[in-house]
Amino acid sequence: MRTLLRARMDTRASNEAFRNGTLGKVVEGLMEQLKPEAAYFTALDGGRSCLLVFDMKDPSQMPAVCEQLFLELEAEVELHPVMNAEDLRKGLGALG
Repeated sequence: MRTLLRARMDTRASNEAFRNGTLGKVVEGLMEQLKPEAAYFTALDGGRSCLLVFDMKDPSQMPAVCEQLFLELEAEVELHPVMNAEDLRKGLGALG
């Protein structure tokens, strides 16, 4: 299922990760693991944030996706099922 991951990293924890060189490693590891179809990095709600769209094949992937963000960056993480325009057209078409 196409899934949007929104992670807002704790400023103190991500500052420390930046200083000790692990911030880039965490992000690169996440990118390698998820192979997102889209990835955006910005400041949201006053903190470093990332928005990734990836295919979650099974809900059992959630711990593997989230735990490093929780542990290394003390991130607030949200996962949302999402559609692209083609998915929306298909869904609306199925309504009649």
